[in-house]
Amino acid sequence: MTKRTSAKYKIDRRMGENIWGRPKSPVNRREYGPGHHGQRRKAKLSDFGLQLRAKQKLKGYYGDLTEKQFRRIYAEAERIRGDTGENLIGLLERRLDAVVYRAKFVATMFAARQFVNHGHVTVNGKRVNIPSYRVKEGDVIEIREKSKQIVVVLEAVQLTERDVPDYITADHSKMAATFVRTPGLGDVPYPVMMEPNLVIEYYAQN
Repeated sequence: MTKRTSAKYKIDRRMGENIWGRPKSPVNRREYGPGHHGQRRKAKLSDFGLQLRAKQKLKGYYGDLTEKQFRRIYAEAERIRGDTGENLIGLLERRLDAVVYRAKFVATMFAARQFVNHGHVTVNGKRVNIPSYRVKEGDVIEIREKSKQIVVVLEAVQLTERDVPDYITADHSKMAATFVRTPGLGDVPYPVMMEPNLVIEYYAQN
């Protein structure tokens, strides 16, 4: 098992939820956490515990972002006019690696980060290798010509476990997608409940 896959499954087990909705998640078989003490009865979480868990789940979903990265995105969401929780989700979904994942060019959020890092993706015809690059409405994200026959790409577009959301249009015959609009929380196809309101509460108190 690769380090990346191991980390992904560990996040699922730590959260006790299949946060990406993958059929091979260990949580589908056992709901206890990882490690020697994972099978202990779960204690009821405090308000702080619930807030921390909501933050860790959202951070984990987007490829296990670092605290520094996540806090920076949160701070920006706070500065934008409107609902901070909705802004936070919108900013996370505008990350290039998130768009590559949503367009079903790769199977996982972790693979999307690596795929972008390795230079397989262009935005409006220009190669971009920064996973955190923020796309804008109308941007065209495309897999480079020499990368279109990579096995992981061909396998990903065939996945039936998830669909491309309506804020992205994807043409898998051309391996291109357009970011149509910035989504709100209700538009994003999370397999589990995400609670950005608890993330806001967490940062307000810490």
